[in-house]
Amino acid sequence: MSVQAGQSAPQFTLTSSDLKEVSLNDFKGKKVVVHFFPLAFTGVCTTQLCTMRDSFGYYDGLNAQILGISVDSPFTLAKFKEENGYQFPLLSDFNKEASAAYGALYETFAFGMKGVSKRAAFVIDEEQNVVYAEVLENAGDLPDFAAIAEKVK
Repeated sequence: MSVQAGQSAPQFTLTSSDLKEVSLNDFKGKKVVVHFFPLAFTGVCTTQLCTMRDSFGYYDGLNAQILGISVDSPFTLAKFKEENGYQFPLLSDFNKEASAAYGALYETFAFGMKGVSKRAAFVIDEEQNVVYAEVLENAGDLPDFAAIAEKVK
């Protein structure tokens, strides 16, 4: 079962594409928009993160931090971030702990791959409570960006 609005956000510490540890707790006092995505360099994942990249100023102006999380290695995420000009951290959930904690993990994904992050979006308030939760079963679908923006406002 995925994390629902009204619950405390599960804490995590993951390695960024810059090879630094990043914890959810680092952003206490800010709103946090967490985007889980299946795999770097795939079409819908690129669209998801590019939409957030192109809206970055909106979120930055609202004291909100965007985080992208996938099971890709930090090295893959570094190249993905560089090629697409993302201004926000991409975090490697290589051990699948954060994806599992949020209920955003496919048991089996395409091509028989196991343990891939589901496409999901969570908005976490300044006290680290979940105020928006969306976990998509179909990896071809995109999160509701308007609803996310509304919850951050």
